[in-house]
Amino acid sequence: MSEPIRRRGKVDFPTVLLRATVVTHLLLIVPYAELFRLLGAPAPWACGAALAALAALPIRERIRLIVWDTPRPGWKVTLLDEPYFAHWCASFFGAPFLALAYALGPLLGWLLGYGASLPSRLALGFYLFMVGLGAYAIKVRRRWVVVRRLEVEIEGLARDLEGFRVVQLSDLHIGGLLPPGLAERWVRMANAEQADLTVITGDLVTSGVNFHDRIAAVLGGLQAREGVVVSMGNHDYFGEPDSLPVKLEAAGLRVLRNASVMIHRGEGSLRLAAVDDTWTARADLETTLAGPKPAPTVLLAHDPNLFDRASELGADLVLSGHTHAGQLAIPFLVERFNLARIAYRYTYGFYRRGASTLYVHAGLGTTGPPGRLGAAPELVVFTLRGRRQGGA
Repeated sequence: MSEPIRRRGKVDFPTVLLRATVVTHLLLIVPYAELFRLLGAPAPWACGAALAALAALPIRERIRLIVWDTPRPGWKVTLLDEPYFAHWCASFFGAPFLALAYALGPLLGWLLGYGASLPSRLALGFYLFMVGLGAYAIKVRRRWVVVRRLEVEIEGLARDLEGFRVVQLSDLHIGGLLPPGLAERWVRMANAEQADLTVITGDLVTSGVNFHDRIAAVLGGLQAREGVVVSMGNHDYFGEPDSLPVKLEAAGLRVLRNASVMIHRGEGSLRLAAVDDTWTARADLETTLAGPKPAPTVLLAHDPNLFDRASELGADLVLSGHTHAGQLAIPFLVERFNLARIAYRYTYGFYRRGASTLYVHAGLGTTGPPGRLGAAPELVVFTLRGRRQGGA
């Protein structure tokens, strides 16, 4: 069996995550101690420290699931995993604010004459608020899929392809933490659009090979007039490298890896191409788009960082994913303010370079904490139009 995860660089992500969890849980001793004090428990500080230590322990199992995902009963996901991640998100994302409160609270209290004490009650209220926000992100927002219907102008698109409709799914991350029935709902939503073509731009799985059969069975239900085409993402290779493509092909889906196919409608033609994964060094954009350009080209590229070179090679429309729009973003301002902007240039929505257009899909599933806030999961329906004279 191959290594479960091959990542670029030398960062030991599980170790970093474990250490970060320990640090953030140290900050929870204060609100936990306040909780025990309000409950009248003896030695509230000792009880708070013990609870913080216990709350940090389950992260070891969650890290193991990130590295090699395994099936979990639905009741365990609902009653154990989701509440734990609501707590973990509260501790992790609330840590900077708690640290700032602990640093400035005593000074402010001293200046105002209240005494230089830790803002324990404020810390408890803030932690409980963050747990509620995390629960909403996990229990509600990640299940609440938005259908976006967008038009894209493509230079040289034949009249016979005017109005050609493409449904894009991306970053499904089907695995042990996915709510039961959610992937099947995505398939029903996609089929309801009765599109000409359905595409999936990578990361169908979280990690490992335990869900490959289920993924193939569920996605085998997708329907479109010109079929269903898949490009591979980095998570799709976090296991046996050829397992998932073989199962997808057997289920009736077409997997393109550094290859292209022609779609014909009347006298019009459209080239559909897909490049392989960049993280495992399988991507070969030059091979994918080699030779004279035969027709307007739609490129499936999981990694949006390939857009600049793809535009130079003649791709008219590039459909990507990978970033999840950060999973955490400012509502209504997702394009400008999302967590993915820390690491990526192209994070969400439309981008243009010359005659080429990129759309970065926000994804349907999640990685890491199974929650979304601001960055809604989406199913995107593109309608292709010929570029008007003088169009951008």
